[in-house]
Amino acid sequence: MKNLLLLLFSLPLAAASQDFHFSARLGAMGYNGDLKAHPVTLSQTKPMISLGARYDLTEHIMARGYFTYGALTASDKKGTAAMQARNLDFSTKLLDFELGAQYNIFNLNEKWWTPYVFAGIGAFHFNPYTKDAAGTQYFLKPLSTEGQGFEPGVPNYSLTQFSIPLGFGAEYLLDEDHRIGLEFSYRTTFTDYLDDVSTTYVSDADLLKYRGPKAVELAYRGDEVSNRPYPVGDIRGNPKQKDGYYYVALTYTFRFWFNKYKETSGLPGGKRDSKVGCPANRY
Repeated sequence: MKNLLLLLFSLPLAAASQDFHFSARLGAMGYNGDLKAHPVTLSQTKPMISLGARYDLTEHIMARGYFTYGALTASDKKGTAAMQARNLDFSTKLLDFELGAQYNIFNLNEKWWTPYVFAGIGAFHFNPYTKDAAGTQYFLKPLSTEGQGFEPGVPNYSLTQFSIPLGFGAEYLLDEDHRIGLEFSYRTTFTDYLDDVSTTYVSDADLLKYRGPKAVELAYRGDEVSNRPYPVGDIRGNPKQKDGYYYVALTYTFRFWFNKYKETSGLPGGKRDSKVGCPANRY
C-alpha cells in the first residue's frame, strides 16, 4: 500500500520532470552608462555566475528563470579625454533575478543544436562604491553626491530596481539530458544611478553642510588630475540615457537527476513523453 501511494504521488512529478531542466551560467558581466566610452566592450568586465531552471512548454518555447551574482565596474581613467578630466569611478556587487521565455529557432527533436532568443522581466540589487585617494572604500548613495535627499527635486534613488532582460544564444545537445551553449544578454534598466552619476554638480557648500567633506571630495574628483575648482552646476552625467548592463556566458543545462531518480525508484521512464529529447531518440 505504501509503495502504491508513493507511486501515485510521484507520477505527476515524474511526468513533469521530463520537461524540467536545471541550468548554470558562467561568464563576464559589464556595465553601460556615463562612465563608459563604448556601450558594450569586454574591457572592465567582472566574473558572474548564475543558477536557474528551464521548462519545456513546447518543442520551441521554454520558460526560464535565473538568479545571478556578479559585479560591475567602470572608470573615467579608461575613457575619453573629457572623461579622464572628470576622473570618476565606481564598482558594485550585483544580485539579479530574471523570469522569461526562450524561443528555440530549431526543433531539438530534429537537430543537435539551435540558436535562440529570449526576453523577460527582472529585478536587481546594487550598491555603488568607490575608493578615495588613500584607498578607503565608501558607498556612494549615503553621500548624496548630486544632492539626493536634500536638494529640491532631487529624490533619493532605490538600490533595488526593475530591468528588462533581452538576449540571444546557441545551444548544443551533448545527449538527451545535457546541453552546453553560449549566451549574450543586455539588461535595460529604469535608473540612471547604477554608477551614482546622472545630472549636474550640486553646490559644494550645500553638500558640505548636509553630507560632510568626504561627500564633496568624492562628488568631484577632477581636482586630483588638474587645478580646476569645484564646477558647481556643470554637467556631471546624462540623465536622458539610463544605465544598463550585460553579460556573455557559457551555459550548461541538464535533467540528469530526474531520469536517474526514476530509474532507481522504479517509476516509469516516460522519455517518449518529453516535449524535447534529441534526434537520436526520435528515429
